[in-house]
Amino acid sequence: MSQTLLPLVSVCILTKNPGDIFRSVLPSVLGQKTDFSYEVIIVDSGSSDGTIEFINGLKSTAVKLLSIKPAEFGHGKTRNYAVSQSSGEYVVMITHDALPKNDQWLQGMIAPFFEDEAIAGVFGRHDAYESASPFTKRDIKLHFDNFNNDQKIVWLADKERYASDVGYRQWLHYFSDNNAALRKSVWQNIPYPEVDFAEDQLWAKEIMEKGYKKAYADDAIVYHSHNYSLGQTFRRSYDESRALKKLFGYNICPSLLNVFYQTLACTRRDIKYLKHACNHSSVKSSLKIVAMHFLKQLGYYLGNNFTNNKTIFRLVSLDNSIKRK
Repeated sequence: MSQTLLPLVSVCILTKNPGDIFRSVLPSVLGQKTDFSYEVIIVDSGSSDGTIEFINGLKSTAVKLLSIKPAEFGHGKTRNYAVSQSSGEYVVMITHDALPKNDQWLQGMIAPFFEDEAIAGVFGRHDAYESASPFTKRDIKLHFDNFNNDQKIVWLADKERYASDVGYRQWLHYFSDNNAALRKSVWQNIPYPEVDFAEDQLWAKEIMEKGYKKAYADDAIVYHSHNYSLGQTFRRSYDESRALKKLFGYNICPSLLNVFYQTLACTRRDIKYLKHACNHSSVKSSLKIVAMHFLKQLGYYLGNNFTNNKTIFRLVSLDNSIKRK
């Protein structure tokens, strides 16, 4: 990499006790094959698992390590800090547990920017880790398959539909900075909102409404998935529903009837999938599927309808073992 010219791209990674996976993530990022120069900005917020020593041990001139106090961390705030410390014209954001699938990931992520100067952001595909459940693998694949069509560059083309169609708004707002890139000149005018949930989708909402475009890069792939416990599933669905109701007005699960209907429908679907696609079924696995969907839907319902309930907030706060996204 050039020592005199500024890099075209900056890859930003936020870390806190990422564990062994980061020992694969960072070398993979540094080993990308590109026709441009790039740097890596790491902002650590209090790792105590050897991450700092690992980064320093690489002795890479392409890596800039910054440290903040744990109390200073915020999903939007810290990402803004990372971008502010970058030198690139384009800034790629990935999480510390998102592993590039190959050495063409970074090239694929940046390529769409050169197709249209109005593109403010690009997001790439996720693949589930091999250790993920068959349902997680299926759901992640189907989710990103929805974006892999002839219209990979999108913008707010229909304001009337945008005002009335929740599904259209959600499609335009979707953006995942687990694996994404920003045009820095746009970020300078529209930084991440300083919130602790959905900062990426709020940012996409704002760029859409300001007339910019976003693009999907199907060949910029990272492995990224989680195996959540029952408690973590409940906590995450509560937090998600609560935040999306507050920030976007989305009504994920408006009634207890929806809780039971969605639990039944999703359970039947997944038991059928397990039996026919995976050649596996048992009473134990079926009961776990029921419990998982019930707690997920219950979390959606409580987060949607009791956003200020302190008792529920204390309950879901008991499980604080979910990793930073």
